[in-house]
Amino acid sequence: MEKNYLDWIIRFVKGIFIGTGFILPGVSGGALAAVFGIYERAISFIAHMSRDFVKNVLFFIPVGLGMLFGVMLLSYPLSYLLENYFAPTMWFFIGAIAGTLPLMWKQAGEKGREPKHIVIMIIALILGFLFMYFSARLIDGQMPLNFGTWILAGAIIALGVLVPGLSPTNFLLFMGMYDGMVTGFKTLDLSILIPMAIGGAVCLLIFAKVVNKLFEKAYAGLFHAIFGIVVASTLMIIPTDYNYFSLGALVCAAACIVGIALGLWMSALEKKYKPAESESE
Repeated sequence: MEKNYLDWIIRFVKGIFIGTGFILPGVSGGALAAVFGIYERAISFIAHMSRDFVKNVLFFIPVGLGMLFGVMLLSYPLSYLLENYFAPTMWFFIGAIAGTLPLMWKQAGEKGREPKHIVIMIIALILGFLFMYFSARLIDGQMPLNFGTWILAGAIIALGVLVPGLSPTNFLLFMGMYDGMVTGFKTLDLSILIPMAIGGAVCLLIFAKVVNKLFEKAYAGLFHAIFGIVVASTLMIIPTDYNYFSLGALVCAAACIVGIALGLWMSALEKKYKPAESESE
């Protein structure tokens, strides 16, 4: 009984850390799930829902509760920082994303890297940047915030679960939805949380098997394309309406350095502790 209670607490704590990956740019919820030995079991459960259903539900209850707690834990300070120190906070996010790129580059080449994969990455980077640039001009840096777009946001967050190493929050930053999402978590705004939950659940249920198959068939090409898109989206969130000749530029530089350090540390943690096999109960 005591062992079961301890296991429950451990899974709850793991859930807290994984939850931070859903709202902290540069950190992947899927990567953290892999770090803590939960990723493979979670994907297997989603892809084969009827297999050991009750057993898996009981296993993931404390993980899910921990994830919710982790999201709530970060939503308050992040909302404050974005409202009062936007540019330094954005540079911290950019640094955190940049710090994870070396590991993501290594992951992209785990099953081989050929010249065609570099071409795929460059094409994805260019097309991704052009698409985001013109999309930003059309939406003026802000997607309309409604039920449909919050479903899309939930689906994007779910992609960070399906693809370890991918941080979906930088896409939400580009779309101008990140601050609203964090505020929604902080205030428990159901008009935001419900459609995000729907979008995330639908994305997971539909694409869990698809993503696994794609990575099995075209791992290197797909991962290099994702790498290019991540770089493009990161370039797009650089604050341009800021006086970089002021003393505040030093704060932005320091924030970026701290973000890079965080990204590198999280990458080192994933590299060190990522299990070869899924965690057993």
